[in-house]
Amino acid sequence: MIESLEIIYRDDTIVAVNKPHGLLVHRTKMANDADEFALQILRDQLGQKVYPAHRIDRKTSGILLFALDPETERQLNALFASQAIKKEYWAIVRGYIPEAGTIDYTLKKENGKMQEAVTHFKRLASTEIDVPLGKHLTSRYSLVEVKPETGRMHQIRKHLAHINYPIIGDRPHGCNKQNKLFKEKWEMDRMMLHAFKMQFNHPVDGKEVIIEAKLSEDFQRTLKFLSFEV
Repeated sequence: MIESLEIIYRDDTIVAVNKPHGLLVHRTKMANDADEFALQILRDQLGQKVYPAHRIDRKTSGILLFALDPETERQLNALFASQAIKKEYWAIVRGYIPEAGTIDYTLKKENGKMQEAVTHFKRLASTEIDVPLGKHLTSRYSLVEVKPETGRMHQIRKHLAHINYPIIGDRPHGCNKQNKLFKEKWEMDRMMLHAFKMQFNHPVDGKEVIIEAKLSEDFQRTLKFLSFEV
């Protein structure tokens, strides 16, 4: 039971929290098993209505932005729609991903419509550990900074899987063999994707806002047992 969320930014019209892995933003028919939601927890925590300005996956941890009134919600939605809000994620992926690159690959919506989707990435660190898997005598991983230019559903997860560097712990887009290894060897079944940083000009006064969310304990533990040097 989550009684409160970590507030990492707050002013008169906006509040941001560091959402833990596994918590839904709000109630949805797609997840009938859930009985806790960031929207309700934060509303009760602050004692006032809050309005989600965007969404992040249930399995993704990190920055979740809320407005404190309907007008600010509308303005933030417009900023997200115009790609004026810069988002940065950190992910741990299988393999040695290239040093940097851009993934320009259309994604299909649930209704079958194709959507343009662009993701930029940069490798922050790589590691190789003495853990054999399949035909390989060692296992290689990368820590990646990911900057989505568009905001499609599961965009980062699908794009990294598309270039064959799936996110550790991702289901169904990841690698089942890797996910099984992490669960059995390290008791880790969380998806290694974290909304790390957000940057935008405040819709009320125009001042630059930079928000960062510290990595979850699970993410930090994974970096440690994989022997990343960051």
